[in-house]
Amino acid sequence: MNKGPMIYHSLKDHVYNYIASQIQDGTLLPNDKINEASICSQLNVSRTPVREALIKLASDNLLEYRPRRGFTVKEIDTPKKLEVFEIVGALDGLAAALSIDHLTEEDFTKMDELIKKIDVSIELENYQDYQKYQTYFHRVYLNRCGNVTLKEQLMSLQDGFIRQTYFSNDNKELYAILHMMNEHHRHILKLLKQKKKADVQLYLQNVHWNIEYPEMI
Repeated sequence: MNKGPMIYHSLKDHVYNYIASQIQDGTLLPNDKINEASICSQLNVSRTPVREALIKLASDNLLEYRPRRGFTVKEIDTPKKLEVFEIVGALDGLAAALSIDHLTEEDFTKMDELIKKIDVSIELENYQDYQKYQTYFHRVYLNRCGNVTLKEQLMSLQDGFIRQTYFSNDNKELYAILHMMNEHHRHILKLLKQKKKADVQLYLQNVHWNIEYPEMI
C-alpha cells in the first residue's frame, strides 16, 4: 500500500534533480521556458510529478512562474550572486574545518579521484561533468562536517542562487579558469590531509569562493 507514494516521491525528486542539473550546468539559461510536455516525454513520467517538481523548484528560487508563460528559469542579478558567494564561502570554509577530524583515507582517495575526473572533463570541454564532479568533491567533506543545519543551508544556497561553474564564449579563457579552480581543489585536499583547519577555512572563504570574473557567473 505504501509503494505508490514512495514511487511518486522518487519520480518528483528525479524530475527536480534533472531540471536543477540543467540549470546548474547552463543547459537551461535565465528566462528559458520550461517545456513540461518535453520533460514528461524525456523522463517517461506523467505530468503530476513534473508539475510538483516545478513548484518545488520555484519555491527553491531556481524557477519563477509567469502568467500565460508558465515556469521559466529565474534570473538573478550579479550583485545578488556575489552576495551569496560570500556567504557560501564562509559556510563552506566552516564545513571543511569541522570535517577535518572526521575525514578518512577513503574520503581523501575519493576526492583525489574526483580531481582527476575534473581534469578529464576540462580537457574534453564537458562542462556538465565538470559541474557534477566538482560538486561531488565539495560534498565529500560537507557530508563529514557533523552539522546538519550548516549542510542544509549551504546546499540550499548553492542549488538555489548560484551555478557551480563559470561560463564564457572564449574557450581558452574558460579552460584557464576551470583549470585554476581544479588547482584550488588540489590545494584544499592538501590542507585537509594536513589537518590545517584555520588554513583551509580561510582558503575556501577568501580564495576559492572569491569571484574574480563576475561577468562570467
